[in-house]
Amino acid sequence: MTSHTTAMHEPQQLLARYDDVRAYTERLAAPLSPEDQTVQSMPDVSPTKWHRAHVTWFFETFVLADHEPRFTPFQEHYWFLFNSYYEAVGPRFSRPDRGLVTRPGAHDVGVYRGNVDERMRELIDALDGGTLDKLAPTIELGFHHEQQHQELLLMDIKHVLSLNPMRPAYAGSPSETSEPDRLGWVEVEGGLVEIGHRGEGFSFDNELPRHQQWLEPYRLADRLVTNGEWLAFMADGGYRRHDLWLSDGWARVNGEGWRAPLYWTEVDGVWCEHTLHGTWPVNPGLPVSHVSHYEADAFATWAGKRLPTEAEWEHAVVADGQGALDPTGNLADTASFHPRAAGPATGRLRQVYGDCWEWTSSAYHAYPGFHPPEGAIGEYNGKFMSGQMVLRGGCALTPPDHARATYRNFFPPAARWALSGVRLADGGAPGGAR
Repeated sequence: MTSHTTAMHEPQQLLARYDDVRAYTERLAAPLSPEDQTVQSMPDVSPTKWHRAHVTWFFETFVLADHEPRFTPFQEHYWFLFNSYYEAVGPRFSRPDRGLVTRPGAHDVGVYRGNVDERMRELIDALDGGTLDKLAPTIELGFHHEQQHQELLLMDIKHVLSLNPMRPAYAGSPSETSEPDRLGWVEVEGGLVEIGHRGEGFSFDNELPRHQQWLEPYRLADRLVTNGEWLAFMADGGYRRHDLWLSDGWARVNGEGWRAPLYWTEVDGVWCEHTLHGTWPVNPGLPVSHVSHYEADAFATWAGKRLPTEAEWEHAVVADGQGALDPTGNLADTASFHPRAAGPATGRLRQVYGDCWEWTSSAYHAYPGFHPPEGAIGEYNGKFMSGQMVLRGGCALTPPDHARATYRNFFPPAARWALSGVRLADGGAPGGAR
């Protein structure tokens, strides 16, 4: 993971941003008990307190260790417990076993966070301007790293609470029941286009370099696929028809018993959905969420359409005039923590930023000319460019200043616990359709 950004020259500006990001993590954790924060409900989920500690470990490891005079770690064992996958930093505790770490507890993690925060403030205040300019990109990288974990914290605790027989609510309130509106289409000319980050402002290294790509004319659905449309797919045997599925996806359907999106359960003939604000009857007008790439692809095949490539998605968004780095939409600042209905049609793309991460048909791999940075930070993106699929846009759990048109999220194709949904495409690119 790396950043390309304009350094923040003013210490007070950097400190204010630091305090905002760090405080938001604690606000997200505040409704949870120490017991809630310790549970690991499956290997892909990390305990809340682990997220809180890991993002703190990042600042201690990549900022304080190299720049704090007479540095010593807060607790030597924390370097082992809260390292995620940085081989260059040293050994780490097994990811699937993070729920076994009952100590340090949630309170102790808070003490750790407070200690590192105090030392970070002292360091930023003490640095001269030249050193601060050089260090600011790494600190800003830490901000965006923490924002990634803020989103994961919410996804993970949703899974944890879903397995509690009491189905406790975390926060938010349900939307009014609504029906799907008519699906529209936005035509895109295609041609020789440029995709990737332009280099102004923050980006992760996997968004670079900017490069050209040829796109045939195509069109994108103006909104996300809804729960009501997914119910029609299910009623037509969507989870029983092998002809709709990729081979690996069909194996998952049968091996894991998929018959509906994750968090859907049938109660007395009524489909209900677990959300962060409790369990409610499925709302037909809201975007379907928590579906895997395999499910998204099967639905698209059933609908006679396909998933967009990531280049098609990005180009369409920019061509539609929505490529700005300050997006608006149903992101985490709305505190809905769940997808909302698309709203009235406008003739343009709706739900571009927020609601659900959108699966594409693009495998996650390096852009032409990509080179990971040297050192431990370079391990973040490059070594995961295999066996995963790209998602675009952001979701209702994404911090608003963390979303942008070039952001490349990625998950394995069978992943369902992420807040992921579907936008259809039609016509166009070879390789986008089977």
